[in-house]
Amino acid sequence: MAQAIRVALTFGLLASGTLYAQDNGSTSPTQNSDTSNAKAKTLQAVTVTGSLIRRVDVETANPVTTIDSGQIVASGKPTLGDLMQNLPSVAGNATNPSINSGGGTGASTVSLRGLGDNRTLVLVNGHRVAYNDVNSIPANMIERVEVLTDGASSIYGSDAIGGVVNFILKDHYQGVQLSADYGESSHSDGNRRSFNLLAGLSGERGKFIVSLTHQTQNPIASGARDYSAYTLAFRNGQVVKVGSSATPGGLIQDASGTYVTLNNGTTGAPTLADYHPYNSTTDSYNYAPYNLLLTPQDRSNISLFGSYKITPNVEAYFNMFYTRTSASSVIAPVPIFANSDDFLVPSTNYYNPFGLNFGTDRTTGNGYNDFNIRLTSLGNRTYVNKTYDFQMTPGIRGNFGDSSWQWNVDINYGKVRQKTLNNGFLDYTAFEQAIGPSFLSGSGAVTCGTPSAPIANCTPINIFNPNDPASIAALKKLVVNPDSFYRYTLEQFEMGANGELFDLPAGAVNLAAGLSYRRESQSDGTDTPNAIAINDGPYAGLCGVVEFCATQLSGSYNVKEAYGELFVPVLADLPFAHALNIDIGSRFSRYSLSGTTTNSKIALEWKPIADLLVRGTASQVFRAPNINELFGGTSGGALAATDICNGYTGGHPQACANVPTDGSFQQSNPQLGVRGSGSAAAGYDLKPEFGHSFDYGVVYDPHWLPGLSLSADAWRIQLRDTIVDGLDPTTILNECYFSDRLCSLIHRAGNGQISYISLPTVNLGETSASGIDSTIQYSFNAGDYGKVNVSLASTYMQRYDVDTAPGDSAVPVTHCAGSYCSVYGEFPRWRGLATLNWSKGPWSASWTMRYVGRTRVGSADLSQGYSADESIPGVVHPIGAYVFHNISGSYALAKYHTTLSAGIDNLSDKQPPMFYQWGSNGNTDAYTYDLIGRYYWMRATVSF
Repeated sequence: MAQAIRVALTFGLLASGTLYAQDNGSTSPTQNSDTSNAKAKTLQAVTVTGSLIRRVDVETANPVTTIDSGQIVASGKPTLGDLMQNLPSVAGNATNPSINSGGGTGASTVSLRGLGDNRTLVLVNGHRVAYNDVNSIPANMIERVEVLTDGASSIYGSDAIGGVVNFILKDHYQGVQLSADYGESSHSDGNRRSFNLLAGLSGERGKFIVSLTHQTQNPIASGARDYSAYTLAFRNGQVVKVGSSATPGGLIQDASGTYVTLNNGTTGAPTLADYHPYNSTTDSYNYAPYNLLLTPQDRSNISLFGSYKITPNVEAYFNMFYTRTSASSVIAPVPIFANSDDFLVPSTNYYNPFGLNFGTDRTTGNGYNDFNIRLTSLGNRTYVNKTYDFQMTPGIRGNFGDSSWQWNVDINYGKVRQKTLNNGFLDYTAFEQAIGPSFLSGSGAVTCGTPSAPIANCTPINIFNPNDPASIAALKKLVVNPDSFYRYTLEQFEMGANGELFDLPAGAVNLAAGLSYRRESQSDGTDTPNAIAINDGPYAGLCGVVEFCATQLSGSYNVKEAYGELFVPVLADLPFAHALNIDIGSRFSRYSLSGTTTNSKIALEWKPIADLLVRGTASQVFRAPNINELFGGTSGGALAATDICNGYTGGHPQACANVPTDGSFQQSNPQLGVRGSGSAAAGYDLKPEFGHSFDYGVVYDPHWLPGLSLSADAWRIQLRDTIVDGLDPTTILNECYFSDRLCSLIHRAGNGQISYISLPTVNLGETSASGIDSTIQYSFNAGDYGKVNVSLASTYMQRYDVDTAPGDSAVPVTHCAGSYCSVYGEFPRWRGLATLNWSKGPWSASWTMRYVGRTRVGSADLSQGYSADESIPGVVHPIGAYVFHNISGSYALAKYHTTLSAGIDNLSDKQPPMFYQWGSNGNTDAYTYDLIGRYYWMRATVSF
């Protein structure tokens, strides 16, 4: 790791937004106080992510992993998502383009320690980004990436709990570079293309760089791979194919209770003779092939960097990048589950051959026979996302004369616009009328309504034969393509200074301090009138388009902060104390909506000998509710859940308000209405989460073997009042019933029936995680055989516990380490990444091996939540270790200023392990494993 950092620092790059290395003078610090030596010391000092203090030392108390531009190029990745998510310190549910359902934006995020991407702070040149998508950051503009795997709230404020990812951009380039990239899987799909231009000028007083990129990625359907062609489940010890009972021919419960389905090829109004008994093996609907293993993307970016020395001591600078991303996801055609979707297909429907009511009558709450059907004639449902990400940071910086002090003032402005077009949906209200009562009028036309109350502008739909040409025509008239939008703005002003206060016998005491003001605002909603949610009544949060809902909502907050960091060298050049340093930092934050907080850290660096560093950091960490957790809009629907007050006889008045206490109460509908949102829409007082982060480690760089670096760090993170979203109604009911918590989220009617349950972002319990990181890196010159760099990084996850109700034995702690937790993601004990790089003359080659250790699905302990087998409790499904290899090579044609590169990802065509029904996509964990298989790529780069 030390060698990688040294290589990166030799470029003299912009560091952490406020400081930069100005030349490549002597690398040895000096204790002299004369002006010339002070200048040399200042010029060599740079900041490394995790600290605001300029240091000459490349190894500090902060555990930082560096990925330089050479590694990015050798990976062959046109975007940064895959590269970052392969890091051993990344775990859990960080989205990527293989997430189809709930994804489709083209984004990739980073979740250090598995704590979630909202607890990993992403920076560009030390500044917050407006859009937490690392794919939107231009890869060809990056000089290095610094990954801090330690809590850093005292340095960077909110969100830096799991760690910080800081993308350091190039600050100088001379010439023009063009590159083109093409890739394709061994299955002849997933084609990608990338074109890049980088141009720059550097002079004595000014520097300017411009970058243009364009990338496209073709989709891969689930049906294109054998492992994902069907949805698979584990039942009664067997792996079975699972199809949907919402089929093109329908699943209909007749008068005898038998389930029947329509024969193929039937036209017109069917009779009972047109149905046959339903066979799940032959009649169920395979929806899996319509999903995607890789979502399509089209991304363009323009980036600018410029700086100009106004005077010898003052420099103005400017960073800007703009990214436009088009991406989409696809799922199967609209299914109709009449009972759970609260549709009523009455016996008075003209086309109804059964003479029965089907579905649910919302007016009375009565449920009738089952009726499921799939409207395949409408085609797949698609979600087309367009995202526009703009980030701009102008600033001015300089020195205070010939002193060591430097200052910086900058403005950070970011704006994100995202619009989603949802295709293949139905107008809920019109569809309900069209499948409701109907009759044959005197003119011989089938008419909606009843003879005494006909419905105008309504065409009856023969829902019992939806693939009849007349039915298809009527259904297509009801298709709507609602849209939704999201807008976010970040406005930040920062000013800071740093330098030496005074000298101690062991060295100079350094101080960094500054002020910051940040304002964040968000609005979301829809431009489709019939998609606006109902805001009151028993179905609050539901809306007029099946499976789609949006509300008009906006909000903002601001935060004012003051921060400081003090570096004190205590001992130096003594026996067993080659160096002993203390670093103390603190940040005061005042949030307009979340109150005030002060968070501090103390770090210790001890070098008993020159080659060995012993380090430790103890930090207070916190995370204020982010803008979406506060002001996220409403999404409504219904989820299957059992009312905990069924058979209620008293004792829990808050959980069972208005419920009779005679034991007679039973919920009227197995599907409970739910309303997900940010905390503001639900009236929930969301508070910040607080905790502590600890890191203790050693770094050994032996002088007797130059190029070798060894490190190990033990870490531990504890959080309380954890901010949680995506809760299910069962959790809300249990929390209220057993602990009197979250009761305000349960909304009951006067008869005790649940109208709906709010599922906002809430504070719930504690999270604890701990583990050990280790790295081995060795760089050496093999003489006639070239130069070699080999490295191995690994993370051992010792603990990952989520306690939603501390002290309440009725709600057990969820232990995720070594297993797959369906809500939080996958947490194998071991993750590793090995690399081997070789170069000789114009040739270079790279090999990368990624290791994901054994894990498991399910638990033999029933209190831990779920079984891997849908039919047998307490079943554990073991997942073996997963290893795959990437190789690449390049050759430089110096005469033509051209470099040709090629590579193979997933060399052995490794298939991801099967999680069956618990997988996130394609029967596996798409957050963790490669879903594509063997992939070939090539690139040509020309520089002049």
